[in-house]
Amino acid sequence: MAKFEEQLTALEDVVERLERGELSLDESVRLFEEGVKLSNACKKELERAEGRIQVLVEQGSGEGRVADLDLGGAREVEDEG
Repeated sequence: MAKFEEQLTALEDVVERLERGELSLDESVRLFEEGVKLSNACKKELERAEGRIQVLVEQGSGEGRVADLDLGGAREVEDEG
């Protein structure tokens, strides 16, 4: 997760520098491009982590089913095994 945290910190630094408005247009565009790349990299890291998170949910019959946890809630997926 350190990679994600490093990318997020770098993205926050880019945003702060852009918000100050003290840069030339060329430097602002370059930083904006860097920010987009960092944002996309963070999003991919989050999607990978989200894909690995599974929650075991007990059913009334004692059988379990696996639910993929996403940022918007849990999507239940029946366990065929």
